[in-house]
Amino acid sequence: MTIDENALDRRVASLSLDAKAGLLTGDGFWTLRPLPEIGLRRLVMSDGPSGVRGTTWDERSTSLLFPNPTALAATWDPSAAGEAGRLNGARARAMGVHVLLAPTVNLHRTPLGGRHFENLSEDPLLTARIAVAFVRGVQSAGVAATVKHFVGNDSETARMSYDARIDGETLHQLYLRPFEEAVRAGAWAVMAAYNKVGGTTMTEHRDLLTGLLKERWGFDGVLVSDWTAIRSTEGSANAGMDLEMPGLPENRWRGRLAAAVREGRVAEELVDDKVRRVLRLAARVGALDGFPVPPPAPVPGDVRERLRALAARGMVLLRNERDALPLTPGGLGTGAGPGAAPHVALIGPNAVRFSAQGGGSAHVNPEHVVTPEEGLRHALGDGARITVRPGAFPHERLAPLPLGLTTDPVSGDPGVRLEFLDAAGAVLRSERREAARFILFQDVPEETRVIVARTRVTPAEEGVHTFAVTGVGDHELKVGGTVAPVALARGDRDPVEAVMRPPEHRVEAALKAGEPVDVELRHALTGDGPFASFGIGHQAPRLTDDGELAASVAAAREADAAVVVVGTNPEVESEGFDRTSLALPGRQDELVSAVAAANPRTIVVVNAGAPVLMPWRDEVAAVLWAWLPGQEGGAAIADVLTGAAEPGGRLPTTFPVTGTGVLSPVPDGDGTLEYSEGTAIGYRHYPPQDVAYPFGHGLGYTAWEYASLVVSGGTAEVAVRNAGPRAGREVVQCYAYGEAFPVRLAGFGIAEAAPGETVTVRVELDERLTAARPSGHEDGPSGHADRASGPFTLRVGRSIADTRLEARIG
Repeated sequence: MTIDENALDRRVASLSLDAKAGLLTGDGFWTLRPLPEIGLRRLVMSDGPSGVRGTTWDERSTSLLFPNPTALAATWDPSAAGEAGRLNGARARAMGVHVLLAPTVNLHRTPLGGRHFENLSEDPLLTARIAVAFVRGVQSAGVAATVKHFVGNDSETARMSYDARIDGETLHQLYLRPFEEAVRAGAWAVMAAYNKVGGTTMTEHRDLLTGLLKERWGFDGVLVSDWTAIRSTEGSANAGMDLEMPGLPENRWRGRLAAAVREGRVAEELVDDKVRRVLRLAARVGALDGFPVPPPAPVPGDVRERLRALAARGMVLLRNERDALPLTPGGLGTGAGPGAAPHVALIGPNAVRFSAQGGGSAHVNPEHVVTPEEGLRHALGDGARITVRPGAFPHERLAPLPLGLTTDPVSGDPGVRLEFLDAAGAVLRSERREAARFILFQDVPEETRVIVARTRVTPAEEGVHTFAVTGVGDHELKVGGTVAPVALARGDRDPVEAVMRPPEHRVEAALKAGEPVDVELRHALTGDGPFASFGIGHQAPRLTDDGELAASVAAAREADAAVVVVGTNPEVESEGFDRTSLALPGRQDELVSAVAAANPRTIVVVNAGAPVLMPWRDEVAAVLWAWLPGQEGGAAIADVLTGAAEPGGRLPTTFPVTGTGVLSPVPDGDGTLEYSEGTAIGYRHYPPQDVAYPFGHGLGYTAWEYASLVVSGGTAEVAVRNAGPRAGREVVQCYAYGEAFPVRLAGFGIAEAAPGETVTVRVELDERLTAARPSGHEDGPSGHADRASGPFTLRVGRSIADTRLEARIG
């Protein structure tokens, strides 16, 4: 779309200083102030990048839950990223959202990073190409993509304040590159991070915000702050920030920016430029009168099938000994004689408490999540026998009270009655909710002092049931005649950590099956504003840890195959905190080893967004890395396990053998996070003996032969042959080994071929390797060139550790 800049200038000139300054701070948590006098409608923003949540965190406001971004990068397929972007954009349009806060393009500096699952890759080229395709997909639907978090926002520990000390060469070659590529591809918004870089808070970093982003890269979109990241008025305004979010009483711009202009501390021309950028954004997304509205972008009717295919496309088959996979009904059941029904033991904590997504602001409320059990039952058919056991109990907190056990005491329908009370105890609002865990953003009536959640629970099992209060503040929990006052403190936790890993207090109650009991939780607001986070957890009677392990091993021994689903959960992988270990939580490693000893056909499905240690990886027949695969994840897992879909993913990040030697995400005591490793992150960091599965690794259900390599200009043509028994997909990867630079990914492409077919894949090589001086790419902010120099060897193959062909370049 071509924007009439003169028309924007006239609208800017028509506004008073106060009106202009007032537009540049959020009007709410997710919105900007409309200005009807110039035809500007309200602009609405929403979190991503795993889907479009909208403006509320409410289970009744559902959306599409996508595979986590690392799973998308694991496709190594820009066309898949483009489709994910288009679907996100279409969903945003349907929800009235103009600006999607995605993609996250910070790199996987360390697998301990809490937000690792929300980022794409450890490699800047792979990250850039996936991000560019995603941005273009979102914006093709008339919705702005927001590239975040600019820059050096690679840890969660002390994320609001740490100082990332990154040398200029490393900053430019690694961490800035995905932002640059996305901006040059036309991203309409960029988000500035909380942290400092080189001693300067990012929202006040004029060299990077104005000098690099706006002037050198030519960014003409809106530079928005991460929520509450602006800490000054003239410092941030003069540095180049355009928009302060969200709208809160303690904002640094609202009511102060105009005064700073009048006092000569901020030039009005800078304010005019910021307003012009906001109006340009509004014109692009159809929120400014006089400019064309983007054409319709409806959500396709087969969107669930598309999400399922995307999830399968990103899954990585790490190991497959003796063709343990795929599982087919005809290949099972042989142990009980000809024609016997297949019997699968589905074991593991993530089989019964599936992690479809990570924690934090990327959270989405899907209409339904397909579990591994649902997926396998549908894939194997009605005749299959599936025995399900949790195997271990690694969660630190109880799961929310299941909807199926509850009855709203007012309506009689399943659910929880939520009531908002004022200081006198009068009900301000009453509503039925279909959840028992609540996160309320600015949708709490202003006079509310206490929120009451009450329901009637009908136990399915007799015995000791455990209930839990979760959340910060003063509570009172009633279970039947038992009353427990509970006070839970946040301590020094990050506010998001307090939401995702809230403190918990448990209460036990002996209940009889089928006999209802009233449960009520009273939550007093903490005074942190119109915000609340609390819930009721529940655990039915269960075996001891040892008893459950023994029962799971027995189930595995009797089955034709054991599928063990292990992994992490939002208590482990989330915004707001980093991981302290790469080990699977609880006794999951012990579970896998015990099941593998009982059944030689043990297939492990790892349900996690970031690397975990797998000390049992050589003990099991197969390992499938499923990521956090979104709402259709259970169906996609079943598709891959049974061979209905190819495990199309390749690792976009290196999986280490142990946690020893991984980079730390924790700043020093003075708040400094030294990037002393320079460019040696990921596959440049680990010696071969420390790698469990290398960058780019992934198996399929067929075999590939690499026939020839021809390099001409900036293109490599690679001929590959499908030498296996079924159609398949291969990711052809090119790596450059230079005399003057460390190894780096140089390009990649997709091959799809029938059995026996040879295809030629054209791989566009990184222009920073092949061009003498790429147009528009100057030296970095500290004078370091942003390209490699000198001759290099190009090696081509299946992963960085499995190359088959090579050519000398230069």
